[in-house]
Amino acid sequence: MNKSDLTLNELLVFNSEMKNVEKSAAIAYLMLIGGHLGVHRFYLKKKVSAIIQLVLFLIASGGYIFFAFMTAFIDEGIGSVALFVVSLVLFLVPAIALLIWIIVDLCLISRMVREYNSVLEHQLVEQIIHHRTHQQQQQF
Repeated sequence: MNKSDLTLNELLVFNSEMKNVEKSAAIAYLMLIGGHLGVHRFYLKKKVSAIIQLVLFLIASGGYIFFAFMTAFIDEGIGSVALFVVSLVLFLVPAIALLIWIIVDLCLISRMVREYNSVLEHQLVEQIIHHRTHQQQQQF
């Protein structure tokens, strides 16, 4: 079923409901500013990838703090150099991965919003059709 199968009254209900629940690409792009936290993915109900982005951010932040601490208090010992390298890797690997992911998301957001709204539209049409058939069955 699709929207063309709806009556005028059902289409009015459909449009009203879609305005309340559909996602906006503009808002998703604005949320990409905080993309390193996965906010735009939480908005689009992509919780697993949003949590992964958030964890990557937290690891990179912790690595950065550890790196900053190590650069401030490093001495010339071999153990200190090893900790310095570990802290640098803990910062750079998740930070670079997250940066690449955000750049990819910049290209994918409009498609993610369209897909989300399409699924929502299909579900809403199914609900309206189900309601219509339920009402018709009650009339008989």
